[in-house]
Amino acid sequence: MSPRPLASAITLPTVIGRRVAEEAAFFAACTRAGILRINSPATAKAGLSAYRRLGPLGAILALSVSRTPERNIVIDERGATTFGDFEARTNAIANAWAAAGVSAGDGIGIMVRNHVGFLETLFACVKLGAKAIFMNTSFSGPQLKAVAEREGVQVLVYDEEFASVVQDVDAPAGRFRAWTTDPDDAGEDTLRGLATTGARTTPAAPSRHATLIILTSGTTGTPKGAARQQPKSLAPFGGPLSRVPFRGGEVTVLPTPMFHAVGLLQGLIAVGLGTTLVLRHRFDPEGTLRDIEEHRATGLVVVPVMLRRLLDAHDKTGRKHDLSSLRIVFVAGSQLGGALATRTLDTLGDVLYNLYGSTEVAIATIAGPHDLRRAPDTVGPVVPGSRVRILDEHGKDVPPGQTGRVFVGTAMPFEGYTGGGTKALIDGLMSSGDVGHFDEHGLLTIDGRDDDMIVSGGENVFPGELEELLAGHAHIAEAAVIGVEDDEFGQRLRAFVVLEEGAALDEEAVRTYAKENLARYKVPRDVHFLDELPRNPTGKVLKRELKDQG
Repeated sequence: MSPRPLASAITLPTVIGRRVAEEAAFFAACTRAGILRINSPATAKAGLSAYRRLGPLGAILALSVSRTPERNIVIDERGATTFGDFEARTNAIANAWAAAGVSAGDGIGIMVRNHVGFLETLFACVKLGAKAIFMNTSFSGPQLKAVAEREGVQVLVYDEEFASVVQDVDAPAGRFRAWTTDPDDAGEDTLRGLATTGARTTPAAPSRHATLIILTSGTTGTPKGAARQQPKSLAPFGGPLSRVPFRGGEVTVLPTPMFHAVGLLQGLIAVGLGTTLVLRHRFDPEGTLRDIEEHRATGLVVVPVMLRRLLDAHDKTGRKHDLSSLRIVFVAGSQLGGALATRTLDTLGDVLYNLYGSTEVAIATIAGPHDLRRAPDTVGPVVPGSRVRILDEHGKDVPPGQTGRVFVGTAMPFEGYTGGGTKALIDGLMSSGDVGHFDEHGLLTIDGRDDDMIVSGGENVFPGELEELLAGHAHIAEAAVIGVEDDEFGQRLRAFVVLEEGAALDEEAVRTYAKENLARYKVPRDVHFLDELPRNPTGKVLKRELKDQG
């Protein structure tokens, strides 16, 4: 898709025609992948009935349950769950909550790691028409309490390890443990207990469809709640599936946290495809490699820091695990970087797909293997159904090759933060908060956050270019760069570097490497060495914490 802006005077028939064409393309992509595969009149009836009662999320589960009830929906450390049993269990949980007074629109907080309990809670919310609120598992007690009060949590579902964190949260309709220390614990305050005692009949149709509240990553402050209604478009499925060759009935290993947009999206796509998800409640690089080999997984969904750790583990074990079944390594959540992209392609082959988007703007671009071979640091071309423009400070389009603010429009518009406020809008497109540029092939590259730019000696500098360069050094595992105040130049760059295991490098060597490859004003004035960079659970570097160091 061309990065050129749309004409300013677009007629209504043109807009309608474009949307019809896009939905037709999404329908084709979903059918080709297998989400909309109808193998019998009963399957069609089940899907349509669930869509009317529960919306798209209810429909994708109903279709897969009807097609392959005996297939596993999830395999986690405690065993396998089939689609048929999952349907019955989520019915039971929803009916038990309804009997306790939970109704459509009530908030259900989910502080759960990756295991079958996460999806059971989500689809019980769908069947109740409740508001699913995805809590970050790294929250402190006060953070969780504040978010729960703001979002109106009525029911709280949590893993037992978080008992001390959730103790001050007021959940009037009850608290329920998802992952318990004793796997056989079926107490009345557990999901296992609800699934055992609740009625397994189809719950009554809710008065409204479920909504999802995804919390922003919180790299620059307290996480905000981003509200989304269930889509009235096939774009959330058809957009990715038009670029990434996921297919029904396969196996996907999903280490990425499902409480975040990337993991949630891929979890829902897998449910719709009738794909088996292999989950671990804690990320373990060697365990993930074993999962890929043992289950002959065709898909792997990770954030970049997970991908780097997987490749490190693969190399350290002499590449003993057979990863040849992988057709797709899907990466999103934070900047991939050209060095890691090239390493992945060279190690695993042409299987890498890099998504760019955010909680607010949804999906903007996806780079495939061909794009990444051409430009390793790209996030790819615009996906069907989305629009991306690069604008200057006056809201005017900038030409290819020139950096500007990234604005995105999608078929899943962000409804604003639950606590009030939204992102900047221009001509119906929303600011992503990033700056970037298109190249002559229509490939987007992200140059950094728009609030990361510093002015050093009168020159505009984005830390991302130096970060990318340093990450490509043979002795550097990863790097982060921030701007700090400087009496002489106004601001200067400070680099934080994590060395490869066993490597030795000093500050002057890092500075010399930067001087040999970048303009002088892009060379860091000082370099700090760390054992690891501070990150949130989705792999984004917490630069506010770096500012307190050094």
